[in-house]
Amino acid sequence: MNQAPSRKALPAVQRIADKAFSAFEKFIHIEAVSGIVLLIAAAAALIWANSPYASSYEHLWHMPLSFGIGDFVISNSLHFWINDALMTVFFLVVGMEIRREIHEGALANVKLAALPIVAAFGGVLVPALLYLTLNSTDGLRQGWAVPTATDIAFAVGVLALVGRSVPASVRVFLLALAIIDDIVAVVIIALFYSGGLDPLGFAIAAAGILLVLGLQRIGIGSAYAYLLPGALLWFGLLKTGAHPTLAGVVLGLMTPVRPVKVMDPPLQLASRAINDYAEREQAANGASELIEPIKQLRQAQRELLPPVTRVQMALHPWVAFLIMPLFALANAGVSLAGVDLDQGGSLAVLSGVALALVLGKPLGVLCSSWLMVRMGWCTLPPGMTWAWMGLIGCLAGIGFTMSIFIANLAFNQPDLLGAAKLGVLMASVVAGVSGLIYGRVLVKRSQRS
Repeated sequence: MNQAPSRKALPAVQRIADKAFSAFEKFIHIEAVSGIVLLIAAAAALIWANSPYASSYEHLWHMPLSFGIGDFVISNSLHFWINDALMTVFFLVVGMEIRREIHEGALANVKLAALPIVAAFGGVLVPALLYLTLNSTDGLRQGWAVPTATDIAFAVGVLALVGRSVPASVRVFLLALAIIDDIVAVVIIALFYSGGLDPLGFAIAAAGILLVLGLQRIGIGSAYAYLLPGALLWFGLLKTGAHPTLAGVVLGLMTPVRPVKVMDPPLQLASRAINDYAEREQAANGASELIEPIKQLRQAQRELLPPVTRVQMALHPWVAFLIMPLFALANAGVSLAGVDLDQGGSLAVLSGVALALVLGKPLGVLCSSWLMVRMGWCTLPPGMTWAWMGLIGCLAGIGFTMSIFIANLAFNQPDLLGAAKLGVLMASVVAGVSGLIYGRVLVKRSQRS
């Protein structure tokens, strides 16, 4: 078998390209970067929607986009395909994150999950009550769920910007709280923001689920095989009147946490495939003879990681750097001239959402956690203090992605929807900046002690 050339023997352009791609791969997996990209997309949407080219912003997202086969055609706006189709992939990653945490992470048992669960529920209940206190009239109260969500990407991204001296338990707690928050948000969407129920849609969705279970049963490990069942589930939920993005959560929770069972362990299969490849290459019987060991090597590589980890890793860059920024670009463009705060309760919606996120979230997280610890039912994780818990509560007030998503479901009137989105954006900026400043103070204090 031919010896591989040393790195120095490679052309200079190839060495530079290898280093560039390696640096880029590391860069896109830095959590703070995805939050910065999301912030840039939101800022671009706001500037665009309030520029002389604002009409092109509205025209772009309302542009019809059709998909179909023969006489069967689905036609909807670009905004629909982003919010109801692409965001399904985002919810798929959320579902897989929940599945992983239930299997081996912060939600693996009641003892580990108890305090984050209580904190998350406090961070949902208090903002909802605060919003309803300020908006109790018909037509406004349906926005109660808008300030209940926490944006994982932004919250964890801001925490990463705080510095490396943040205790690991603080990051794990924030991640667990945000994941539980997402579970609650998904349940809220399913129960309170879905339309009428069509039995035929349930039958189609059930067929998709049965296909997924059947493919898992016969040991199909390729993610591509699940595209058709996933599409059936999505279409079924769309037809029922439930929000179709819930298909992503269902598929994520169904994703196996263990590799597909094979006759031989993946490492043994890979070793045998490499040896087989070497023998066939030396025999020089043609490239076609090398196909079989290459297929076995790919199968071994695929099964080294469980599907829930492998698929999540593959989708993360697409979700973090395409889907979520695209969602922000399509939804964060609130025209300030189009929001009349003197009409239709817009000011009440804006203030209710903003105050519920900035004040309600920290109060809910802190008070519920303190009560559970005070009663002796829970204890703070190692390395965690009430000062760090205050930082977590502050960062939990960054609503953004999920809050804007729920706002689109809660309000049909342009004035109220614009006010709700503006409240989310203002609160997220205040919560993010104050969390960053407070976090830096805590880091410096911990370094001095």
